[in-house]
Amino acid sequence: MLDINLAFISLGCDKNLVDSEVMLGICSKKGINVIQEEEKADIIVINTCCFIKDALEESIETILECGKLKETGNCKGIIVTGCLAQRYEKELFDEMPEVDAVLGTAEYENIIDAVNAVIQGRKIKSLGNFDKVMKDENNSLNRIITTAGHYAYLKIAEGCDSKCTYCVIPSLRGAYRSRSIESLFDEANILAQRGIKEIILVAQDTAVYGKDLYGESKLHELLEKLCSIDSLEWIRLLYCYPENITDDTINVMAKNDKILNYIDMPVQHGSDTVLKRMGRRSNAALIKQKVEKLRAAMPDITIRTSIITGFPQESEHEFGELAEFVDNIKFDRLGVFTYSQEEGTLAAKMEGQILEQLKNDRKEIIMGIQRDISAKKCESFVGKELKVIVEGKLLDDNVYCTRSYRDAPEIDGLVFVNSDEELLTGDFVNVVITAASDYDLYGKII
Repeated sequence: MLDINLAFISLGCDKNLVDSEVMLGICSKKGINVIQEEEKADIIVINTCCFIKDALEESIETILECGKLKETGNCKGIIVTGCLAQRYEKELFDEMPEVDAVLGTAEYENIIDAVNAVIQGRKIKSLGNFDKVMKDENNSLNRIITTAGHYAYLKIAEGCDSKCTYCVIPSLRGAYRSRSIESLFDEANILAQRGIKEIILVAQDTAVYGKDLYGESKLHELLEKLCSIDSLEWIRLLYCYPENITDDTINVMAKNDKILNYIDMPVQHGSDTVLKRMGRRSNAALIKQKVEKLRAAMPDITIRTSIITGFPQESEHEFGELAEFVDNIKFDRLGVFTYSQEEGTLAAKMEGQILEQLKNDRKEIIMGIQRDISAKKCESFVGKELKVIVEGKLLDDNVYCTRSYRDAPEIDGLVFVNSDEELLTGDFVNVVITAASDYDLYGKII
């Protein structure tokens, strides 16, 4: 269709990456040359994130860097998509002459219109209705996978109905909109036929999946359906809010070997008063109850979570409750973020904003507690056997980087495996663990 070279840069979360992969597929299907080298591209598409301050700054810096290629490279236009485009569309056009087209979070399916406009020298802005439902065929038929080739993300819903006081996502992504079980099964089946061995379910809250379509959570039914795909070996769950995890989901996870004994369960804090100010619908007792249920059903389950330090008005007592909570629950994986004062949120207007230094000090304290927990948990695997999937090889050694069921791509640890025989990326092998560090394991092939 168009004799041009197009380069994509995808920033932010894995849900954003899925949108980028759909855009890639749409462009490729129209005959556009998709390349990796931005300096050789006629048009650069930047799928942005602005969830927190650091992500916003990264998005802006990326746009400015690509803007320089209009002078030093082939670049004739820059298309900005995603959350930054939805949130700051006016500022992008008014203050950044580098930007030629802006597509909102639900407009990425119109990428071809934007490419045509830029080639013709026209500026275009399309925000549209961010509550609209995406076309299933774009995900299942047009999407180009950019991950390693053996795993892929399956975005089961868009948007969010939660009212967390610190979060801008509902105002950028719209209401929670589940895709049908049938469409997700079809997409997962196509991915499996293409060689994908691990499917990772993502949404703003995967645990509430289906409530908008079916009147109640149907995550357990979706999981059972996906388990019927023979060539899929691993199914992983990310982003399950604790208050929405049902007994049905836990039971399905426990009885199906394909569903990994792993769950990402964002809790954000351990003090009930802070959780209330955050607008979260959970409390420390509920979170503890869900952890106990998960561990009772799957004693070897890995539970990952995320914590925010320095939320407005967080007192020393409340922070002490958080530290005690983390020490008592002993999550297997834990990430800590300092609170980001986001424009347009209720929390940004709260009195008692915490100094950045104190936020970071508290972050380091929580990470110190978690480091000791993680080290002991890793040490407990020494001498045990694990099934791992190969991710790649270190250049200077006969050492391969692999992941076990405990390790989601990009965010968790690795299992480093010594092997004199050649292993291929995407292979599954069984290893015995010989050593451990704070976050990683070391082993050899059995």
